[in-house]
Amino acid sequence: MQSLLDIVAALLGLSAFFGYLNHRFLRLPPTIGLVIMALVASLVLLGIDLIVPWAGISAQVRSSLALIDFHDTLMTGMLSFLLFAGAMHVNLADLKARRFAIGSMATAGLLLSTGLIGGGIWLIFQATGLEVPFIYCLLFGSLISPTDPIAVLGILKTVSVPKTLKAKIAGESLFNDGVAVVVFVILLSMAANSDGEGISTSASDVAWLFMQEAVGGVLLGLFTGGIAFLAMRSIDEYVLEVLISLALVTITYSVAISLHTSGPIAVVIAGLLIGNHGKQYAMSEVTRDHLNKFWELIDEVLNAVLFLLIGLEVLALTFSLPTLLAAALAIPLTLAARLISVAVPVSLLGLKRSFTKGAIPILTWGGLRGGISVALVLSLPDTPWKETLITVCYVIVVFSIIVQGLTIGPLIKRLLPDETKVPPSSH
Repeated sequence: MQSLLDIVAALLGLSAFFGYLNHRFLRLPPTIGLVIMALVASLVLLGIDLIVPWAGISAQVRSSLALIDFHDTLMTGMLSFLLFAGAMHVNLADLKARRFAIGSMATAGLLLSTGLIGGGIWLIFQATGLEVPFIYCLLFGSLISPTDPIAVLGILKTVSVPKTLKAKIAGESLFNDGVAVVVFVILLSMAANSDGEGISTSASDVAWLFMQEAVGGVLLGLFTGGIAFLAMRSIDEYVLEVLISLALVTITYSVAISLHTSGPIAVVIAGLLIGNHGKQYAMSEVTRDHLNKFWELIDEVLNAVLFLLIGLEVLALTFSLPTLLAAALAIPLTLAARLISVAVPVSLLGLKRSFTKGAIPILTWGGLRGGISVALVLSLPDTPWKETLITVCYVIVVFSIIVQGLTIGPLIKRLLPDETKVPPSSH
């Protein structure tokens, strides 16, 4: 327990310290500022190790990071709270009005991106002398394709985006990670089968697994969210109602894991229900205010710790020239796949409905990758190719958060000068 307490204290202390420095001096969006400073701190430690190798400072930090299971910390811990907090502030009416665009990008678009990245990264690995099996390249495509809702929603707080476009960006990011996890699980089963360690996976097995994960997640979210809604509507006590919302998140995610349904999808559905119908019909103004402030605080604190961890993860990586070259080539590949996976559904839907001017480039560049991709790649089984995939994934994620995150605001202002004059709201 002492080591766990030390780790938590160090992470919160560094998050607060870097957050303070960013707020006072850099003035960057909090998530981006934390990643940059943690990354710089990690590189400084590596530099000290090169100058004074006997000190072993980075080795000590690396051993502490090894005690943190990034995958479990995010996927079975932080993710449920972050997704619920994000979903609570998404307008359900805006989401329903753009359900076809959001649904097509979160499903067909994600599958298209998975295939394009999987095939492209296989060619890149072949060209750089890295022999990675094709099924693992597809696995990489599935884990790097989803836009990260945590990163995306964090950036949306800092830039002015037209209402219609904001709904598409937020909605897609909330749902496509759940779909991506389902695709990842299916491909992982196929990879295990190809290694002789799994059971045969037929088309009917894949269809059933998708139904169980995706549809099961939706039904579970509606069920648990409905129970919480009825409980909140029957009382008017903000402390208890905040506690009910907290219990809703933890119980929903825990039950989803036990039932082998999609926890991310279930929590998003529950968050949308409480954040819309719950706030409108089941809460007083006092409760709404306290609930919003509570989940905003949870969101900010967990975001700070998560993006600090992403920046520090560089200490756990093993770099080589072929891997770095493959990672550099993978960045334009990922962006091209994102462009195609956005342009195809948007163009097809555009035959019957209008879209915001500049929607395709904004959706492409605003599709940030983040902690979910890192967590999924770290959950891969131990194989000779795992370290390569982790390094390539990490480089793409850092590029996405820093470069795309810092430039999406200016891009939106340039493409939509007349629609971005109003300062962004707090959510």
